[in-house]
Formats: sequence, structure tokens, C-alpha cells
Amino acid sequence: MLPELFLSRMETMLGEEFQEFLAGYQMPPVPSLRVNLLKGTEQELRGKTDVLKEPVPWAAGGFYCAEEERPGKHPFHEAGVYYIQEASAMAPAAYLDAAPGEKVLDLCAAPGGKSTQIAAALRGEGLLICNEIHPQRAKILSENIERMGIRNALVVSHKPDFLAQRFPSYFDKILVDAPCSGEGMFRKKEEAVKEWSLENVKMCADRQKEILESA
Repeated sequence: MLPELFLSRMETMLGEEFQEFLAGYQMPPVPSLRVNLLKGTEQELRGKTDVLKEPVPWAAGGFYCAEEERPGKHPFHEAGVYYIQEASAMAPAAYLDAAPGEKVLDLCAAPGGKSTQIAAALRGEGLLICNEIHPQRAKILSENIERMGIRNALVVSHKPDFLAQRFPSYFDKILVDAPCSGEGMFRKKEEAVKEWSLENVKMCADRQKEILESA
């Protein structure tokens, strides 16, 4: 059951499109993953597993997959052959369009989906700094960077304003996937519904402004 205040606000904002928006919450998630292009081409990696189905149009290496194959339990997952990631989450790094040799900052990087996607685009050339302010999440981020075999990345754990002071005008590109109030997770996690409130929305918005100012 979605929060009533959330629904009323969305209906006010969306008008006649509200019902179409609401129907989206009833649709089952479509599982997807992204093959690690640092470990082979799409064709090579696709030929080694039956998990991959249709390509994700906007992301190199992205594929929709069969959930019943349980790709997270396959040895290829532990070997860093692919990263389980929703197709929509692949869009930001795709639009960032990092190129080999560039210096890139992923400012809110954990658990590492977008960082590992940027690293694939860098092809081992240039520098990727992956920042996560929470130490425990930074540890998970580090594990994923290592699992995917990325050699030109550095994981740090600092507030954005600290990094802004020490890297003035340093990066070619910066990706900001700022912490949000989680409406997109309503259909996947009951906790997201329970935690939603206008107070939390405002807190996240204020936090996002600070992060964007540093970026």
C-alpha cells in the first residue's frame, strides 16, 4: 500500500497521467545485468552463458536476463563477468559517456554499479575515483571494484565538500547519483514505503543541494 500523501501529491503533479504512473507500480520488475567489458566483448561473454536475453538499448554490455537462472548464484558473478543492475540504473553512466584517459569522479558511488560501468568505458586508461561517505558501504564498493578487475580506480570515503577543496577543477566528468527518498523502490522494498515521509523528502532534497554545490 503506497503512502496516501505520496499518491495525492503525485496525482496533483501528474494530472491525467497519474493513472498510467500508478499502473507502473503494478508491473513486475524486469531483471537485467551488465557484462564486464573489461573481461571480453559482448559476443564472447554472451556465448558463455544462457542467462542473457535481449540487449538493453541504451547501455553497452547491458542485457535483460531470465530471473529463474539466478545469475547472482552463478560462478560468473563472483568472477566479475557481470554486474547485476537494473536497466534504468545503467542510463546515467551511459549518458556520462566517459572516454579512455579521462579523470572521472563518481561522487555517491556505492554499491558500485555506475562506477564499474564507468570503468568499462575508460578501458583501463585514465583515473576513476569512487567516493562513498559511509565506511561500511565503501567496503562493499571496494569489493565490487576488486571483483570486476578494475585497476585504475581509487575508493575513498569523504564528504563531497572535502573532495571539492582538494580536487578543484580536476575532473573531466563527475557523476552524481545523490541519495533520494526512494519512491522508485516502493514496488521492490516494503521498507521504502514505511520510511517515506515529507520530512524525509525535504531532508534528501537539502542533502542533494549540498552535494550538487560541491560537484
